[in-house]
Amino acid sequence: MSAVTTVIFDMFNTIAQDSPEHWRQTFAEIIAAQQLDTTPEALRHAWDYGAGSFREQRTTPGAPFISYLDGWAGAFATAFARLNLAGDAMAAAQQSIANLGERPLFSDSPPALAQIGQNRRLAVISNADDSYLNPVVARIPADFAAVISSEALRCYKPDRRLFDAALTRLKVHPSQCAYVGDKQFEDVLGAHGAGMAAIWINRAGAPLNPDLPTPDGEIQTLLQLPAILQSL
Repeated sequence: MSAVTTVIFDMFNTIAQDSPEHWRQTFAEIIAAQQLDTTPEALRHAWDYGAGSFREQRTTPGAPFISYLDGWAGAFATAFARLNLAGDAMAAAQQSIANLGERPLFSDSPPALAQIGQNRRLAVISNADDSYLNPVVARIPADFAAVISSEALRCYKPDRRLFDAALTRLKVHPSQCAYVGDKQFEDVLGAHGAGMAAIWINRAGAPLNPDLPTPDGEIQTLLQLPAILQSL
């Protein structure tokens, strides 16, 4: 019988969707709301430049913590400057946050969580601000024993402080936990650093990055998770 008593999940692109098309719609809404003379594609390209700097900061050990709201406001400020637009960067970031809180669940998420939750505890660790993570969690038909955000801990995966906080709150040994996420860097590396098994949900069938830790299991849908858990 599997020794795993607790399954901890990443949220976005694991349980809830967060696709480029969702972001395209957000950029279109920002353009319409602020009456900006640009396209969603151009705004996304310019925004990516600033967002890349934010990503570098949040994955650099010891760097000051910046929330997604503030990081994305900075990315929009960069984008508006590059496009010579008089946009409201904070309003654009707030619109992005609001839209993230409305992201739909993957169709496999509710039945898989219901099945797994019958005999194991469920929890969430997400690189996210509470303002958009909590509304998504509230719509999930599952009982989570703990929900931990990067904003609450003021650090980002793969920082093991997030994983250690979950272990402490759940009062469980890492050998009894499996972590499920869609990124090798944030999720597999982070879980392994805390001594947990790591399962990579690879919905798009992306190739494994040999420079990053190898997951203990790989799935393309959460419906495949119970069988993987049983084998751990």
